Amino acid sequence: MAASDPAPLQHALDTLSAFGPVLSLKLYRLKLDPVPALPILPCLDHEAMLHQTVAPHAAAYVQEAASGDLHEVVFIPTDRCIEIDTVSTWGEASEESRGRLVAFLADRMPDYHVKIQRVSPWRGDRRVANACRAHVSLRDVLLGSDIDAVARHIERLKTIGSLMEKQSRVASWAVRTVTAPILAAAGVISYQVLELFTTYLGELGVTTLRYAVLTLLGIWFLYYGLKAVQLTGMSTRVWKRATEYGLILAERRRIASAATRTS
Repeated sequence: MAASDPAPLQHALDTLSAFGPVLSLKLYRLKLDPVPALPILPCLDHEAMLHQTVAPHAAAYVQEAASGDLHEVVFIPTDRCIEIDTVSTWGEASEESRGRLVAFLADRMPDYHVKIQRVSPWRGDRRVANACRAHVSLRDVLLGSDIDAVARHIERLKTIGSLMEKQSRVASWAVRTVTAPILAAAGVISYQVLELFTTYLGELGVTTLRYAVLTLLGIWFLYYGLKAVQLTGMSTRVWKRATEYGLILAERRRIASAATRTS
């Protein structure tokens, strides 16, 4: 589907509205005409990627009419795929409601493959979601009546995300700084100290033990280096989530102001 053709996306949104009201949209290289009166923002996760290999898609926050649960539904028209993202709506939807959504989409849009994007323990999805929910919930961002209070919570979350990113940088630089000196020192010490055990272990045994010591140290530093990278990625996602919430809130204010002027 060409990014300039809004018809398939509009059809998908019309279909989804039968499940419940669409509360907000995130667009990546897709357009809508006419533009609906709801918060529309860019997909920050994929706009930040420079390789541009991600297919054009639209992510809709929808509230089930029957239960009030919130879901994020991602339409990828070129791949004929619909993804239900459980990370962004962590704690906002039950498995029963998610099952009804899957059945609804499979029935109404049989040409699309429907799949659920589960929480990944490797990427720290649960920790990111819990960190965000501790300060502001998606429900408040989309439906909260006290917009000023929600805005204050979002700013606090954004500040915390920035601090998390700085802390992860400290950990990363610490690992980079001490890795080479400690490995060098360990190499020298292993040759001097382990040489004393040649009589008991033999030349081959001492050589094997030296390589084992250096390998274990290397694995230890590699682990902490990867943990620092993971923490940096998690802090960036917290900051992006706060930025997304801020954009949604700004759009809600704009739409409310336009409605007030019209009335």
